[in-house]
Amino acid sequence: MRLLRKTVVVAGAAIVAASVPAVMPSAAEYEWTMQTSETAGEPQFEIKKGWAKNVETMSGGRVKIEVLPTGAVVPHNQTLEAVGAGILQGHLTDPSYFSGQDPAFSMLGNLVGAWGDPLEFLEYMKYGGGEQLYNELVEPYGVHLICAAATGLEAFVSKKPIRSVADLKGLKLRAPEGMVYDIFSKAGAAPVNLPGSEVYTGLEKGVIDAADYTVFATNHAQGLHSFAGFPSYPGFHSLPMVAVSVNKQIWDGLQDDVKTILKVSCDDMAFDLVFTLKGLDLKAVQEARKDPKIEIIDMPAEERKKFRNIAKEEWANWAKKNALTQKVYDSVVKFLEERNLM
Repeated sequence: MRLLRKTVVVAGAAIVAASVPAVMPSAAEYEWTMQTSETAGEPQFEIKKGWAKNVETMSGGRVKIEVLPTGAVVPHNQTLEAVGAGILQGHLTDPSYFSGQDPAFSMLGNLVGAWGDPLEFLEYMKYGGGEQLYNELVEPYGVHLICAAATGLEAFVSKKPIRSVADLKGLKLRAPEGMVYDIFSKAGAAPVNLPGSEVYTGLEKGVIDAADYTVFATNHAQGLHSFAGFPSYPGFHSLPMVAVSVNKQIWDGLQDDVKTILKVSCDDMAFDLVFTLKGLDLKAVQEARKDPKIEIIDMPAEERKKFRNIAKEEWANWAKKNALTQKVYDSVVKFLEERNLM
């Protein structure tokens, strides 16, 4: 009797076990490697890793993305070719690095003087035709833009107060070669081409009076304000794009729901970048204001418009380089004029 009862119990347990599907981790349908333009540990890098995790969660594990720091697979200025060739499946980077391939990368990646706020730029890219123009640019390289993001306005460090465009006259400032260098020259400054690694010593030793370098929080953390006590915040000149892109052949083969997950999560990350980095800037600004030797200057809106109009002359020069740069120029100018920003 005991044997019969034991047999029934075991048989019943087997039936129940057979009726309940085993919970096994399913293999991802898509596994991708994407490289960023930041080093590991930077706030931007951590936010981008968070985006990859969100994609995995939203897709129920169907899409897994490994986000790697700059230089992990290829140099920072070679990710475009690597994504097109399938060496990387995607990247999250500043398109300005590819200006040597086409000047339109510079115009869309960092149109100096155009944007007074990252939300202006995001509005242009999403609703002003920018994303469509960017895909027209990159799809021949075998790359597709999922969405555009931005880190925020880069700040401006200076030993002299810059309250107007006229105050730039004769100012020895660090600026990289290219559009930004030419625009500051047109504004009356005396640009000096220094690598970013020499900004600190350049300010310390008086080689330069000011620098176009990076965001306020980073400038402050590196101690630049101890030599240049008149920082500009918010900045008025530079706002680099973050192009979140994937191999076009992969994109074309994705199911519609996966494409939607990528686009929606990417747009969410774009705002996460803007507001997280803004929070870090505000914290650094609050700390800087406690120092009586530092005066933070916010250039008035009218002066920003003057700077934009000077920049517009250089944009027009770049617009002549090819048909797409002309399209970008016409599109951005139309957008800014419609919003009374120029």
